[in-house]
Amino acid sequence: MSNQNQVKYVPAGTGPMYCGPGDRVSFLATGAEMQGSCFIFEGLAAPGGGPPPHIHHHEDESFYLLEGNITFHAGGQTIHAKPGDFIRIPRGTVHSLKNEGKVPARALVVISPAMPTGVQQFFEQSFTPTTDRNAPLPPISDELMKRMMAAAARNGMEWVKPA
Repeated sequence: MSNQNQVKYVPAGTGPMYCGPGDRVSFLATGAEMQGSCFIFEGLAAPGGGPPPHIHHHEDESFYLLEGNITFHAGGQTIHAKPGDFIRIPRGTVHSLKNEGKVPARALVVISPAMPTGVQQFFEQSFTPTTDRNAPLPPISDELMKRMMAAAARNGMEWVKPA
């Protein structure tokens, strides 16, 4: 049965969740549920967390910051975002973000379009699924880095060495 014309309700603190080094993502609406138009998730970056420079080759990424402060480096700009700020990063743009604060930062993130291979699948293939919303984030390990590198290559992402 298609989810196209069904109401979806995701109570706070529920939904599939994945943990990576310094980050936790909670899926709110998958690409399949949105017929490929977008993938929506809540992202949480622990102090010091956030991905290194990378490119999404097929998807735009938009952030609406809910809590905390995030420093974005995108398209040659440095943006110090605070709650209520919005940033859109077009596909093909080198970008990174980092929580340089002392408390977790939380954002609503929209990936568009949601490709059959893309950001959603990267999380599913490389991060660790969990149901414990208070579990410590996994440390970086060789195994996790191998999974992340392979998942990025399969899903239209490219890691970029910092300048």
